[in-house]
Amino acid sequence: MTPLQAAALLERFRQGRVSPEETLRAFQAGPVAETDLGFAVVDTQRELRKGFPEVIFGAGKTPAQVVAIASTLMKASGRVLVTRITPAHAVAFRRKFPKAIHHEDARCLTVQKSPLVKRPGIIAVVAAGTSDLPVAEEAAITAEFMGNTVQRIYDVGVAGLHRLLRRVNDLQAANVVVVVAGMEAALPSVVGGLIGRPLIGVPTSVGYGAHFGGLTALLGMLNSCASGLTVVNIDNGFGAAYAASQINTLAAEARA
Repeated sequence: MTPLQAAALLERFRQGRVSPEETLRAFQAGPVAETDLGFAVVDTQRELRKGFPEVIFGAGKTPAQVVAIASTLMKASGRVLVTRITPAHAVAFRRKFPKAIHHEDARCLTVQKSPLVKRPGIIAVVAAGTSDLPVAEEAAITAEFMGNTVQRIYDVGVAGLHRLLRRVNDLQAANVVVVVAGMEAALPSVVGGLIGRPLIGVPTSVGYGAHFGGLTALLGMLNSCASGLTVVNIDNGFGAAYAASQINTLAAEARA
C-alpha cells in the first residue's frame, strides 16, 4: 500500500464506503509481499512506512532475480530503482520494461508509471574529479528519482580550488549538499567551511595504492575538522542521496 492508497482508503472510510473492520484489516496487513519469491521476500509496504519503495541492489543478483523483484515492486508502487547493475541486467530489465531508462554512468535502472512531483528545494551533488562521476551520478539519479531537483557541480576538486569557488553561490542555494571525493578526500572539509547546509560526504575507491580502495578517503572524511559533515560508506552514492532526500523532504514540509 502506498501513501496515496492509504489516504484514499481513509477517505472512503470517512465517507462510510468501507467498514472499520475492512480498514483495520488493510492496515494490519503484513509489511512484506504476500508471495515469497523463494530468493527474496519483497517489502511492498516500505513506501507507506518510509515514503519511497524498496530499492533493488543489483550486484550479486542474476538478471532474472532483478526482473522478478522489480515486477513485484511495479505492481505495488508503480516505480522501481535498481542500483549497481551490469549490461546483462539492463538487457533483461528493458526486455521486461521497455520504458525503463538505463543510466549507464550511474550503473542504475529506473522505470515508473508516472514521475513524482518535484518537491521544493535543491540537492547539490558535488564531485571532486571526473573519475568520481559513477558514484556522483548514482547519487544524482537516486535523488532525482525520489522527487528532488538536483544541481550537479562536477570536477571541482582541491587541486584547482578556483573551480569550486566559482560555484559557492550554487552550493549556498541548496538545502543539502552531497560531496563525492576520492584520493585524500579533502573536498568535503573545504565545502564544509564555506556553507551552512547539511553536508554528506561520500568517499570513493578512486586513488593509487596507499589509497587502500577508498579507506584513506573514508578516514580523511571521518577525521574532518569541518563541522556538520556526515559520512557514508565508500562508493555509497545511493545511501547519501537517500539521506539527502529525507532532509530535503523535511525542509519542504517545514516550508509548507
